[in-house]
Amino acid sequence: MGFKSLGACVEFLEKNGDLVRINTPLDPKLEMAAVHNRVFEAKGPAILFERVKGSKFPAVSNLFGTHRRALSILEPELERVSCLVGLKFDPLQALYAPASGFKALSALCHSLPWQQKKGPVLAGQCTLSDLPAIRCWPGDGGGFILLPQVFSMDPDKPGILNSNLGMYRIQLDGNDYVKDREVGLHYQIHRGIGNHHTRALKRRESLPVSIFVGGPPAHTLAAVMPLPEGLPEVAFAGALAGRRFRYGKRGRHIVSMDADFCITGRVTPGRTKKEGPFGDHLGYYSLAHDFPVLEVTGVFHRKGAIWPFTVVGRPPREDSVFGKIIHDITADAVPSTIPGVTAIHAVDAAGVHPLLLAKAMERYVPYETRQPRELLTHAGAILGFGQLSLAKYLIICAHNDRPDLDINDTMEFFMHVLERIDFKRDLHFHTTTTMDTLDYSSPELNSGSKVVWAAAGTKKRELLRYCPGELKLPRVFSMVKLVAPGMMVIQGPAFKDYKKAEKEINDLAGILNRQEVFSRLPLVVVVDDAVKTAEDFDTFLWVAFSRSNPSHDIYGGGSFTAFKHWGCEGPLIIDARIKPFHAPALEPDSEVEKKVDDLGKKGGPLYGII
Repeated sequence: MGFKSLGACVEFLEKNGDLVRINTPLDPKLEMAAVHNRVFEAKGPAILFERVKGSKFPAVSNLFGTHRRALSILEPELERVSCLVGLKFDPLQALYAPASGFKALSALCHSLPWQQKKGPVLAGQCTLSDLPAIRCWPGDGGGFILLPQVFSMDPDKPGILNSNLGMYRIQLDGNDYVKDREVGLHYQIHRGIGNHHTRALKRRESLPVSIFVGGPPAHTLAAVMPLPEGLPEVAFAGALAGRRFRYGKRGRHIVSMDADFCITGRVTPGRTKKEGPFGDHLGYYSLAHDFPVLEVTGVFHRKGAIWPFTVVGRPPREDSVFGKIIHDITADAVPSTIPGVTAIHAVDAAGVHPLLLAKAMERYVPYETRQPRELLTHAGAILGFGQLSLAKYLIICAHNDRPDLDINDTMEFFMHVLERIDFKRDLHFHTTTTMDTLDYSSPELNSGSKVVWAAAGTKKRELLRYCPGELKLPRVFSMVKLVAPGMMVIQGPAFKDYKKAEKEINDLAGILNRQEVFSRLPLVVVVDDAVKTAEDFDTFLWVAFSRSNPSHDIYGGGSFTAFKHWGCEGPLIIDARIKPFHAPALEPDSEVEKKVDDLGKKGGPLYGII
C-alpha cells in the first residue's frame, strides 16, 4: 500500500504484528547493527529502536527484511510500475497489450514531481551529531548513513527531471571529517552522480547535493533501482509510492518534503578525504580511499522523525530482498532491453557483481555442430549494459538447449554449463579493464579483469557425483572436497605471491590433467580451507568468485595460448586463496554478540524472535 511517510509505514507494520519495539538503550556503535543482523537471520519483524544512545531520534531497521514484508509495503503499485518500466524499454507494448498500457498510465499519473513551498521535513533543524551514526562492523571507519537517497542535478541541464537519486555510502563521522560540518561521499565510477560531478568540475563549480533519509519507503527503493536512461528516479519514486514526489528548494538545493531528514551541502572541486573502511556487501571491508567531501550547510527533520537503516555484509542481507524486488519489476523487460537474452541472474551469494548468469538464444545457423556464436554477441551486449558491466564472471548458456532451466537454481545452472562447455574454446577474457570499486580481488582499485564462459550444444561429459578416493596431488596440497557434481575444492598452502602461485597451480594442473577422473571434474577451486568452503554451495560461490581475479587466478590442465586465445584441455582451476592485498572478511564483535543474546532471553524484547 502507498505510504505518505515512514511513520505511517511503521504504524502499519506494528498494527499487523510485523514490528518489535526495543526500549532498552542501545549504542549505534555495533549494538544496533548486531541486533538487526540477528533478527534478519531469524526472518523476524521490523525493529523500532526507541532509545538510541547519543541521539534524540528513534531508529528503525529490517523494514525490507523479508520478501513478504517488502511486498506488503510496496504493493499494489509494483505491478503498475513494472508496466511503466516495460513501456520505457518497449513503448509499442502499449499497442500490443492495452491492459499494460492502462496500468502504466495509472502509475504515470503519480510520476511527475510536485514543487511545494512547505513540507513536513522543514519542521525542525539539528546537527549531524544529533543523528544516529550507525556503525555496523568493528573495523568501520566511523558511523554511516545506510539508507541514504543522494540527490544531485545535471549542472549543464538543471531541473528536477534531469536529476539523479542514488544510494551512495555516506560517512557521518570519523577519519579527518570536521565534526558537524563534513561528511564523506562515496560513489562508484559508473554512478549517475559521477557524471554530474564531472560536469561541475568542468564548469569549475561546486556541486549542490542533498541527502534524504526516510520518507515513503518507495523512495528508498527508487534510489537503488537501475532505471533506463531518461527515466529519473524521482519520477519512479512517485509512481512506486502512488503519490507524486514532493520537493522544495532551499537556495541551490532540492529538498524532499516527505523525507524524515534532509542534509544539504556542496562538493567543492578538488576536495577529497579518506573515506572508510566500511563493511560492504561482498562480505569484506572496502578500505579507506580518497573520495569527495560534502561540506554540510544544513540538516532538516520532520516532527516525529524516524531514522531508517540497514546492515550490509556477506549475503544474504536485507539488500538481497531489494535485489529480488528489482528483479520482480524488471524481469519482463529483459528480453526487450537486450534482444535474444531470455534471463539474467546476478548471484547474490557471490556478492552480486562478481558472478552473473545469463540465458540467451543461440540462433546462428547453419552449422553441423552447435557451439557458442550468437551467445558471444549477447555477452558483449550484457557487459555493455548499465550496472551489468560490473560483472567479473559472466556465465552464459544457450536457452535453446534447455528452455526450462531455472537460472535462479545456481547449482543446476553450473551443472548444465559444465556438462557442455569446452574450455579449449569457450573462455573469453577481458584483461586490464575496469572493475567494481568494492572488489579487492585485484591489486589495483577499479582495475582488474573479466571472463565470459559460454556453453551451447549437447552434453560433452557426465559429471562425477562422488568424491574420488585415491588422488595424486603435489605435496603442498591436501584436503579434497566435492562441492557439487563436477565441482571440487582442494586445500592449498597459504598464498605468497603470484610467481610462487603460478608454479604451485601449474604443477597441480599438470598432475590433475593426467588423471582420467578429472575429465568428469571440470571445475577445481583451490582454497585456504576446503572444509568451510564445501559447507554449502553458497559459501563455495562466495569464496570462488569473490576471491579471484580471472586474468591472474585462472589456470587449467593442458593450458595453451593460440593466436592470443587462452584455453585448456583438462579441468579449469581457479585460485581462490586469500591474497595479501585482499580486504579482510567481516567478523562480528563477540562481546556485542553476547549482549544481543541477553536481549533474546526470557523477558527480553527479542525473546521468541532470535
